Amino acid sequence: MTTLTTKRKNPDPPTRTKVSSVTRAKSRNKSHDESWDFRKADTKRLTHGIHPYPAMMIPQVAARLISSYGAAGDVLFDPYCGTGTSLLEAKLTSMDAVGTDLNPLARLIASVKTTEQDVGKLAKHIDRFDAWAQKAAAGSTASNNAAISNNGEVKIPNFPNIDYWFAEEIQYDLAVISHFIDSVANSEIANFLKVAFSQTIRECSWTKNSEFKLVRMKDEQRERFEPDAYGTMTEILRRNHMAMRDLSEISPSGVAKICSFDTVEDIPGNLIPPESVDLVVTSPPYGDSRTTVAYGQFSRLSNQWLGFHEASRLDNDLMGGRGGSHEKKFGVPAIDDTVAEIAKVDQKRAGEVVSFFSDYQKSICNVAQVVKPGGTACYVVGNRTVKGVQIPTDEITASFFEANGFTHLESIVRNIPNKRMPYKNSPTNVSGVLADTMKHEIIVVCRKD
Repeated sequence: MTTLTTKRKNPDPPTRTKVSSVTRAKSRNKSHDESWDFRKADTKRLTHGIHPYPAMMIPQVAARLISSYGAAGDVLFDPYCGTGTSLLEAKLTSMDAVGTDLNPLARLIASVKTTEQDVGKLAKHIDRFDAWAQKAAAGSTASNNAAISNNGEVKIPNFPNIDYWFAEEIQYDLAVISHFIDSVANSEIANFLKVAFSQTIRECSWTKNSEFKLVRMKDEQRERFEPDAYGTMTEILRRNHMAMRDLSEISPSGVAKICSFDTVEDIPGNLIPPESVDLVVTSPPYGDSRTTVAYGQFSRLSNQWLGFHEASRLDNDLMGGRGGSHEKKFGVPAIDDTVAEIAKVDQKRAGEVVSFFSDYQKSICNVAQVVKPGGTACYVVGNRTVKGVQIPTDEITASFFEANGFTHLESIVRNIPNKRMPYKNSPTNVSGVLADTMKHEIIVVCRKD
């Protein structure tokens, strides 16, 4: 086995092209660098591909930022960690990492992605499930109960609209799979099974998997749809086991911790003391979840089947979900002028933008407090468009950090060839009226003075 203990060399020398002088004047030190595109890179290597998730930061971006601004023995923090891309990359570089996210499904995936397991024991549990699943698919209740080795009752969960999203027979199949997982005493192996179960839930539901939001298949699609829950679960388990085997062969020495605190409210000092973090690498939300990337809707069915409470409220609880007034002023022209332009068209949407950046500003203020003097914050952001007005999130991010004692070092524009985003969205919510989504994102790098 090989342990990664040295700082990685940057495999992609910069080939940056400066943007126009007008844009550069507005956006400080900003350049376009195609070497950050990673068009041909394997973005699903190791355990990075064990579960789909919206707008995931690709591991190559996180790895390069860690290589450039971190070192073995440093502490990395990701305040919006999602499924743990930066946490795993830190672990691979012998860095300890802490991440937090309010989405229970994201935390589950991040925990499994960054936790090495005994692949031999894992294989035995997968074989056990496979044998049990074959009996379950044959329809023998007695065989089911014996294989489960747990005489508890198989229960279909009771949550709103379950019949709208799942056929009756699929509900039963998923319930018995869930019952099998409950029989596994080892919590780490049970979590590994839950991640595969989550993807099985999505693939066996009547949702359009090409959508992040919950969109039901049309009648003719549902009539042709005949999913195999047991076979799907087994296939995903086998694939994820191979990914875990690859991770275990590397045997990284860093430790990743997954938390659930809200950086908008506070950062608990017992988890991350003030001025204890060397490097922040993160990809924050582009906007509130309801109108931008619907993390809550994407995760809702899995969260409900897995027993996470208040799953339907997640989009409201995430950054910017509480609403706001367009009349608020930040004292930052990049956001104040933008909100004023949006308000001319739609005051409600302007208020939603204000709500998001109010939370974003509070979060950055809290994150800034835990970074060491000389530490670096790297935010991979997108400049979304609302009501025809592009929001300069990169400029806003730099301004918020500067207000908290940081110096803006550079902003790097990269193309998005691999990030899992819809090609079109409906910014006006008018049926049939579509617009292109973001094709670029900006890496904003700031250093604490």
